[in-house]
Amino acid sequence: MRRALATAAAAAALLAPAQAHAAGQLAPYGLSVSWVGDMAFSSDQGLPPGGPGAAFASLRSYLKADLVAGNLEGTLATGGSSKCPGGSGGTCFSFRAPPSYAFGFRHAGFDLLNVANNHANDYGGTGQSQTSAALRSAGIAYAGRPGQITILHVNGLRVAAMGFAPYPWASPLLDIPAAAAMVRDARSRANIVICFIHQGAEGADKDHVPYGPETAFGENRGSARAFAHAMIDAGADLVLGSGPHVIRGIERYHRRMIAYSLGNFAGPHTLGLGGNSSLSAILNVNLTPGGLVSGGRWVPLVMVSPGLPRYDPAHRSAALVRALSREDFGSRRYAIGADGTIEPDPAIR
Repeated sequence: MRRALATAAAAAALLAPAQAHAAGQLAPYGLSVSWVGDMAFSSDQGLPPGGPGAAFASLRSYLKADLVAGNLEGTLATGGSSKCPGGSGGTCFSFRAPPSYAFGFRHAGFDLLNVANNHANDYGGTGQSQTSAALRSAGIAYAGRPGQITILHVNGLRVAAMGFAPYPWASPLLDIPAAAAMVRDARSRANIVICFIHQGAEGADKDHVPYGPETAFGENRGSARAFAHAMIDAGADLVLGSGPHVIRGIERYHRRMIAYSLGNFAGPHTLGLGGNSSLSAILNVNLTPGGLVSGGRWVPLVMVSPGLPRYDPAHRSAALVRALSREDFGSRRYAIGADGTIEPDPAIR
């Protein structure tokens, strides 16, 4: 039986950071989650002054939740050989930032990073092992290695996190039955189950979630809808996506949230800018102890040169995600207000 509830202080931190220390009754959720999109830092392409801590400083009040998570594209390492024969550049890019960046992510507020993606193996097994060691030393959990179920204890709840991508160094996005078996295992061990999925074609025109599989650069990038639906059918409470490098819509499936892509969160000199590729967000969501969405907020961002996130007072990405959600999912969408407020699931209003 799920009984643990977050405190009112944690609830205030999610929806109203300035009131984070207000006292009051127990909050109507078991877990608050903040999720951001792709983050790619590279020593070869050029690192921003001050690392992640400085890069995200203006957004720290929004990176407030019981569990703050993001997708780490690349490695935190000094060793390993680049996957690019002639070095990073041209049509091949390998991302490697100093291991000390793990402490920058921690300082910015991150509790967990997904390492299931196409750049996690950019420097081979050495890069992967050094990344894991760096994250552990900074006190950041990670998910996404093959068969890995990461269990965290938050607010008296057991939270299971898994990361899936279409690569042998990640849990299996292309083998839906095997992935569903992992989720069922996690479901038996945890109160809340979260799946991170790195999937889909890439590009400014890939902002809709199609039916069927997608390809990019000759790779099968999976069928995002089929995979996400199967994970929820198997027992997942929340599915959080990345990979297309643009915003995609948010779906309500069997009373559970699927956020298919938030675009890029940080890519100084590494990820493309311009048009919708510059729009981003922080997704803040409250979950009840039973996994339903009891509210949240879409925090609109815009990427500025050389590829760092800033709050967008014009709320352009909020308007975009509302339109995409309506077009792709119709009535199976969450209501998102002009200010980014996410309405609770209809079952708990």
